[in-house]
Amino acid sequence: MSVRVRAARLRALLLTLVAFLVVAGTATGCGPGDDRPRIVVTTNILGDITREIVGDQAEVSVLMKPNADPHSFGLSAVQAAELENADLVVHNGLGLEENVTRHVEAARQSGVATFAAGEAADPLTFHADEEGGPGDGAGAPDPHFWTDPDRVRKVAGLIADRIIEHVDGVDEKAVRDNAERYDGQLAALSSWMEKSFAAIPEGRRALVTNHHVFGYLADRFGFRVIGAVIPSGTTLASPSSSDLRSLTRAMEKARVRTVFADSSQPTRLADVLRREMGGDVNVVPLYSESLTEKGGGAGTYLEMMRANTSAMTEGLTGD
Repeated sequence: MSVRVRAARLRALLLTLVAFLVVAGTATGCGPGDDRPRIVVTTNILGDITREIVGDQAEVSVLMKPNADPHSFGLSAVQAAELENADLVVHNGLGLEENVTRHVEAARQSGVATFAAGEAADPLTFHADEEGGPGDGAGAPDPHFWTDPDRVRKVAGLIADRIIEHVDGVDEKAVRDNAERYDGQLAALSSWMEKSFAAIPEGRRALVTNHHVFGYLADRFGFRVIGAVIPSGTTLASPSSSDLRSLTRAMEKARVRTVFADSSQPTRLADVLRREMGGDVNVVPLYSESLTEKGGGAGTYLEMMRANTSAMTEGLTGD
């Protein structure tokens, strides 16, 4: 091979490498001229909370797209590398991001500071359905802590602590001010939810969902969890015919005719339950595990929780 050919191939290789780095930098929001520290967040719910606290003090990259399922979304090679180059990684933990956990662990082992929000939120465990049997995963930690805004208040404060501790160059006062402002908004949300749910009669405070996701909300606001179409804490599980029969009997015993289904998932399973019970079942969509795009009904955590509270209240008080 001639010297000229080798030189040409080397130039081509270098151009390819430069193009890759530019694309990667654009994807992460850390291209030329952006030398701010970087925080990578796995889920879009935690991403919104983190952005409220960070403000303009750091670049926040969120791996999970709007309307995605946290149990099943995966990472590209660029996103996996992004984790290992972050100043701080914020993830839910407790088994929620099932396809991302190993990448977070790899980043932690390489020396990146990580914060598992769910593990810091006084996690509950999945328990036996009140009427419908034990369900899959009973006794395992429940990762869906964000349905309780008071636990989110605690987590938000801890995120602020981790940012100040691990992310060099941020203004501590600015981060604390942002965290205090957001804490006030979360406190107002919690109070508003409590007042809204007070309109639901005690006998109607019963929840049936597509899968077990509202245990923290039930614990905080005094609901009974009757059961779930998928008797598990993950959407990756599937119900058996006996599961559906057990849930149908439990709903009939509790006189429950409303099922809350995740708006980002097809309602096929809930529709099956509706057929099982003779068609007289009200299926109400909720935003349970993912934010939407801006303007999509749940573009922020606060918007999501207010929309869900209104839908639940209407669904459980309507005739």
